Amino acid sequence: MTNLEKYDKAFISNLKVTKDQLPGLKYRGLEAWDSVAHMDLIADLEESFDIMMEMKDILDFNSYEHGKIVLKEVYGVDIEG
Repeated sequence: MTNLEKYDKAFISNLKVTKDQLPGLKYRGLEAWDSVAHMDLIADLEESFDIMMEMKDILDFNSYEHGKIVLKEVYGVDIEG
């Protein structure tokens, strides 16, 4: 499974969205992405990529697109391949 597939799977399973809904998805942009779902999503990503995110990065992780940037720039996880 590629990093992008792992990333997408975390969003799809935790937020109960389809792949088509991922582009443009923002924290609190849909009812399912509340603070509890956010922490579940972060935990899933940490496990998938074997990382431990800092609180500032968890708070900065505010959209599907920006999450890719945080993971790459801070944790060296290249989502796009």
